[in-house]
Amino acid sequence: MSLEQTISRGIMEAMKAKDSVRVTTLRNIKKYIIEAKTAGPEITELPDADVVKIISKLAKQGTDSAAIYRQQNREDLAAEELAQVAIMQEFLPRQLSAEELTETLRSIIAEVGASSAREMGKVMGVASKRLAGQADGKEIAAKVKELLA
Repeated sequence: MSLEQTISRGIMEAMKAKDSVRVTTLRNIKKYIIEAKTAGPEITELPDADVVKIISKLAKQGTDSAAIYRQQNREDLAAEELAQVAIMQEFLPRQLSAEELTETLRSIIAEVGASSAREMGKVMGVASKRLAGQADGKEIAAKVKELLA
């Protein structure tokens, strides 16, 4: 079953369970999936990799919003955002630990043959595709810069 179908089924289950936060979160994800499908040529189902990108983006936005709400002393809104992010993370691949990220990036650097910071673009191109949804882009970039220095 594709990730898109899993989300659709999750909406129905959340509606039956009367879980309003889950219903709202999954409907929001579904909305972005539908928008992505209608943006290009006729697509019947979005690939799981694209769905993961959408969910990752939404989760990052939610986390950023929660941080802003906390700065403004609005814990109620921050808690709501973080509850939605927790639901989104159920559909994302497991995040890599710092050690796993370092090891994976070392193997990518060796595979690409990069030896200096000037070749960071080559490494980032491969790493961002391979680690999509498993690590934040800023973390990847910082670690690649550190390893190539």
